[in-house]
Amino acid sequence: MIIETCEQGSIEWYQLKAGVPGASSFDRIITTQGELSKQRTDYLYELAGEKILGSTEEGYLSFSMQKGLDREAEARSLFEFITGTEVKQVGFVFKNERREVGCSPDGMPENTGIEIKCPMLKTHTKYLIEDKLPTDYFTQVQGSMWVCDYNIWYFMSYYPGMPHLILEIKRDDAFIGKLEIEMAKFIRDLKKIHQELLDKINT
Repeated sequence: MIIETCEQGSIEWYQLKAGVPGASSFDRIITTQGELSKQRTDYLYELAGEKILGSTEEGYLSFSMQKGLDREAEARSLFEFITGTEVKQVGFVFKNERREVGCSPDGMPENTGIEIKCPMLKTHTKYLIEDKLPTDYFTQVQGSMWVCDYNIWYFMSYYPGMPHLILEIKRDDAFIGKLEIEMAKFIRDLKKIHQELLDKINT
């Protein structure tokens, strides 16, 4: 595991993750059932293009999404207070020195990581009622554990003035086994498309 300490959202961060499959998008490669995602081909083309540009394509950030990002530090501090654990902030984590795959944890308590969500009130209420890891984040959380080689990852949902939700998620080795197989194929295909793109540019 190689930890880069740049600030998330910075130019350096976008450059580091350019062309690198990240855990937040692993669901574009493999579904929660371990099947190939219908978005796989588009994601391959996107990453191949990023490798040429040397940066990621800017995504849409809504008002509620920005509000969630603004509240993340508050949620992280609350997690530290409740658990008595210091949470280290990191930029991007590569699985190994090959730098072919990675993740951007919202924090790294000792020997684990945390995914923090600060959603709209209705969504936070839903998370509180269901009291389980939302399916939308299963692949990201399990993928982050695979990247960092951890057995536990925390999921936190936070909304000011409401009860918080903190879940300890355990590693799903069966799913991660499938992810590892499909990721090897994906990286192979990404290298092939990237080379084809380079050949087009250089002719």
